[in-house]
Amino acid sequence: MTLTLVLPAYNEAARIEPALNELFGYLGRRGERARYGSPGAGLLPERIEVLVVDDGSTDTTAALVQARPEIAGSIPGITLSMISVPHGGKGAAVRAGMLAAVGDVVVFSDADMATPPDQLPLIVAALADHDVALGSRIQPDGSDMRSTQPIYRRLLGKAFHALASAWVIGPVQDTQCGFKGFTRAAAQDLFARQQVTSIVFDVEIIYLARRRGYRFAVVPIQWYDRRGSRMKAGIGLALRVAWDLFRIPLIHRRSAKRRSDATA
Repeated sequence: MTLTLVLPAYNEAARIEPALNELFGYLGRRGERARYGSPGAGLLPERIEVLVVDDGSTDTTAALVQARPEIAGSIPGITLSMISVPHGGKGAAVRAGMLAAVGDVVVFSDADMATPPDQLPLIVAALADHDVALGSRIQPDGSDMRSTQPIYRRLLGKAFHALASAWVIGPVQDTQCGFKGFTRAAAQDLFARQQVTSIVFDVEIIYLARRRGYRFAVVPIQWYDRRGSRMKAGIGLALRVAWDLFRIPLIHRRSAKRRSDATA
């Protein structure tokens, strides 16, 4: 079994180095337990590919990634590679990475490591008997790790969720967590069908997964608010989000459930 971790990155020069240091420090230790008793990298597949998707960065993001020693295979069983795509937004970068991934299971995560790497074993374990694993910042006791976000972000999130739940995705409570896993077959099918590249792309993927009949698990994960988001709230973004949510069921109205022996 192999794992590909996809990291979309756009102008992340200030954050990519410490994030990759944290990631490879965790992956290289390979114990069953990490610091503070969290799941260790020894619970992950032996072969791991970290794939950075440079989303047309105009800073030194790409150069910093290419200068990493892991590019040359400094950690046995773990490889680092990078692909560059024209700037098209996070949704387009994630799609490119997921379709290029070769692992048996494929996870995408935010490049700032807002979700710590020790949460990877939880997603991978869920994929043992599910096709899709959705990281959720809502904990089993009902607490929400997004409570550390600025109040305007939380209010926008509540409005977004109300609209998405009513029109598109049903009872999934945290659609926007940037930490999701897929079997390779599910990733190839779903992301090949993806058409939305705005911040709503997560909702489209969840909608498609339900419509196509994939088994999915919701996995509570740890998450920390890393300031530096480039999302600028405004009327233009609100209109784009509303339009994309409205059109998701329309553009996929002919997507049928998968047959057991082939992809419909």
